[in-house]
Amino acid sequence: MKKKYAIIDVETTGGKASRDRIIEIAIVIHDGTQILESWESLINPETLIPWNITVLTGINDQMVADAPKFYEVARKIVELTEGAIFVAHNARFDYSFVGEEFKRLGYTYTRKQLCTLRLARQTLPGLYAYGLDALSRHFNIHNHARHRAMGDVQATIKVLEYILQHEDNREKAELLINLGIKEAMLPNNLSLEVIHSLPEACGVYYFHNEPGEVIYVGKSINIQKRIAEHFADKTEKARKLQEQVHDISFEITGSELLALIHESFEIKRLLPGINRAQRTRSFPYAVHAYRNEQGYLCFGITETAAKNRRKLDIIAEFPKISSAKGRLSSAREKFGLCEKLLNLSPNTGPCFHYHLQQCTGACVGIESPEMYNERAQQAKEYLCQIFEHNFFIIDQGREEEELAVVLVEDGHLRGYGYLERSESVADTHTLRGALKPVSGNAETNRIIARFLSDNPKIEVLKF
Repeated sequence: MKKKYAIIDVETTGGKASRDRIIEIAIVIHDGTQILESWESLINPETLIPWNITVLTGINDQMVADAPKFYEVARKIVELTEGAIFVAHNARFDYSFVGEEFKRLGYTYTRKQLCTLRLARQTLPGLYAYGLDALSRHFNIHNHARHRAMGDVQATIKVLEYILQHEDNREKAELLINLGIKEAMLPNNLSLEVIHSLPEACGVYYFHNEPGEVIYVGKSINIQKRIAEHFADKTEKARKLQEQVHDISFEITGSELLALIHESFEIKRLLPGINRAQRTRSFPYAVHAYRNEQGYLCFGITETAAKNRRKLDIIAEFPKISSAKGRLSSAREKFGLCEKLLNLSPNTGPCFHYHLQQCTGACVGIESPEMYNERAQQAKEYLCQIFEHNFFIIDQGREEEELAVVLVEDGHLRGYGYLERSESVADTHTLRGALKPVSGNAETNRIIARFLSDNPKIEVLKF
């Protein structure tokens, strides 16, 4: 049975699907060898068309004034593409716009997708570029209506036909469509359509059980691909997911750093049953804080692989136990703490430094918990501080016109959020205004430090 392809192109008022609108759409139904049906329409976007879009496409406000609004053609689009594979050059762009228009109508639009740009990269290695113009030159395709929906669809069809002439390329197209997974690998309560409806974008994803509770939180630079890999695994965790997952939700972050940070906060907030505590072989020891029966703020050292780790207030991690003890000793000297309440002295009775009059007597109850804890709290801040400077990290956002911003101040993560590229990143007040305030911890400090180490060219603004 031949496949049914819906080759689609949209022209829009801008590049952000959540904000901008479709002004023209063209759909051609194709079976891989010939055209079966064609349809195109201008769309009234119910907003003004920017002049630069008119210059690019030739479509102006007068042309769309009497055109149908999207809701008037929505049913036609659903019927035309039913059972078809959504094909576009840079499919993420076109699919996101069509999906967002349906979302405004309260409808979820999902189709299997095939991106001819990705397919061309896989099947035509070595080309200088893979944009529609470059491939049109490569295949000697004449597009007399560039940046008009039907003109670009016709060029995309030619690209698809040239590539699918070869049997090997058809197999590669099939792998792109199905992401290498089979229906049988999915949980009984999820369809392949659900997987194909997931974004190929960076963010955090959530697996829900039948009552809707979150049972697993993960992050990936490609949500769709990573989730497909989960269900293709043959591990005990994959088996649990097969049995328990009934739904999937996600949050796009754009920035991998924001995905890592948000995942960390969400795991702590939701405590999903299938998530394992993150274990880092490079840092097998951790300093944690707790209050004893008398109310004193104490510190101890534990192994990061300990089963009760998730219940502990971890404030710093170390490669060696001697490093952890050294850091605690430094805190004792700096803040006048008691070595017994730092678990550095096994002796009963007063600590050694009390006899030297270097301890104010918390170990024997002379100094009150309230007085002692003021210094202990300062020590806690000191122990988890690994950054010497205050700085902003500037990364890519969720859309092309957006930036992600992370603030580290006084040694800790203090906020993260998004900023339009048009706004000044040199203005710290502007940057702060874009942030959601958060209280960082040892884990988020470690995440940021590792990200900076792995991405030395990332933009960092010190202040």
